[in-house]
Amino acid sequence: MRDDIDVKYFRQQLEKRLDEITAGQKPVEPVDLDQARVGRLTRMDAMQQQAMTQAAARLLSLEKQRIRTALDRMASGDYGYCIGCEEEIAEGRLRADPSHLTCIACARAADPR
Repeated sequence: MRDDIDVKYFRQQLEKRLDEITAGQKPVEPVDLDQARVGRLTRMDAMQQQAMTQAAARLLSLEKQRIRTALDRMASGDYGYCIGCEEEIAEGRLRADPSHLTCIACARAADPR
């Protein structure tokens, strides 16, 4: 376990964000495709809105997974170390997002835009 970072602070931030996500999630309702009740453009708009809602739900699910992984790494004493190279993750990077699992070098290597 790293002694140079405030793990308790990061745990609180992660748990707070996990609670926010869990409290704000709503189930995605199916689109009503009854042609007698709504027009074609309304149905298309509803389908687009549903697709956007589903995409947002997937992103929140991925964020919850990252948070849980970070909390598990805290419990095992591995928090703050990159899962790619096992070097320390900069404290500033963790303050920006405590769920980061990689150092900036490994993150750049994974996404070479």
